[in-house]
Amino acid sequence: MTQSFAFSNPNEHYGLLRLRTLVRLRWLAVIGQSAAVLGVEYILGFKLPLALCLAMIALSAWLNVFLTLRWRSGQRLAARPAGLLLGYDIIQLAILLYLTGGLENPFAFLFLVPVTISATSLPLTWTLSLASMAFTCATILAFIHKPLPWSDATALSLPPTYIAGMWAALVCGTVFSAIYARRIAEEARLMSSALSATEIVLAREQRLSALDGLAAAAAHELGTPLATIALVAKELKREVPKNSPHTEDIDLLISQAARCRDILKRLAVPDQISDDVYQQVTLEAMIEDMVSPLRGSEVKITIDAAPDAKSSTPEPVFRRNPAITYGLGNLLENAFDFAVSSVEVKARWTANQIVLTVADDGPGFDQAIFDQLGDPFVTTRPGYGEKAAKEEGQHEGMGLGLFIAKTLLERSGAVVALANRKYPARGAMIQITWPRSVVDVGKNT
Repeated sequence: MTQSFAFSNPNEHYGLLRLRTLVRLRWLAVIGQSAAVLGVEYILGFKLPLALCLAMIALSAWLNVFLTLRWRSGQRLAARPAGLLLGYDIIQLAILLYLTGGLENPFAFLFLVPVTISATSLPLTWTLSLASMAFTCATILAFIHKPLPWSDATALSLPPTYIAGMWAALVCGTVFSAIYARRIAEEARLMSSALSATEIVLAREQRLSALDGLAAAAAHELGTPLATIALVAKELKREVPKNSPHTEDIDLLISQAARCRDILKRLAVPDQISDDVYQQVTLEAMIEDMVSPLRGSEVKITIDAAPDAKSSTPEPVFRRNPAITYGLGNLLENAFDFAVSSVEVKARWTANQIVLTVADDGPGFDQAIFDQLGDPFVTTRPGYGEKAAKEEGQHEGMGLGLFIAKTLLERSGAVVALANRKYPARGAMIQITWPRSVVDVGKNT
């Protein structure tokens, strides 16, 4: 029974409610309901079925005590027990409202609280079930209820039109609150998942960068034993007769040692050379490095890098940045995937800014999701969340690539704009604009 109450898979989108949260909210409801009932009875002097009201409130308090003693308050709840506890709250509130005036009681709006909590934390089926339960209780209370507590001298009688308005307001408030809360919670979940994916990508890039330092350290450490091996091999060659059957083996050993030494020299690049030469690259060379793995297929890739017509400033020099490399590389791969025959990469720069445009002749961006482009998990590629078999040759994706690329480029100081090419041209176009002062390190060389 303990296991059935716990949320078994922490990687699911739902199951965010902790038992502690519901217990604390119910204690708050117990305090508020007790204050309202006792205030009406003893401060306002309105008579109501106090014993029955306090009994229902005490039932909620004892439920909280039982839940606290039976299970650990910090554990997450599965959808079913969480939904049942919220359903109990609706029933308990409905009974209290039945005893105190039904929909004539202004506290009837509290029906929306359990439904809103469900909308943020539980699957849609449970939210719809709880909303239906709340609407059913509200409808019954519109016709069947005890009189609203009031003074003995006058009896309050609200017209049916007002009761109908209260019912409509309660239904509308519950629906809109639930939809709004669910939408906000869903966006927060998606953003959290997408940011986690971005952090994984960045961690991977950092590990790759760290390998450069490990390679240099390994080259330094291996240099001495390799030199010893080469020295001993040469000594052995001098000692072994020329017609010995081991001569060829020793020559092979010397040649392979020399080859290893050459490889280590390429790995053990001095820090100052790495910083001053390798870590800086011109804009055109950086684009060419990312495009070169994509060449050699049916899709033609052209690069046009030149200063703006009204500018004669030198070509920008970038510092090698994993975020820019991954972001631009992802955009180029997307353009390559969707292009029919060609991809155009155009770079222009002035004294103040650098503009890079990637355009393809594919189908372009889908207008149905154009306003959502760049958000996580937005894609027109099939294969994500589909149970049907994937057709051979179709693109597949989760809708994270563009989000990650756009996020990384914006972190580097760029502004990313998405558009479809103007008629009669067809295809998608992405423009990345950097302030030159942010990324150009050429002036420092």
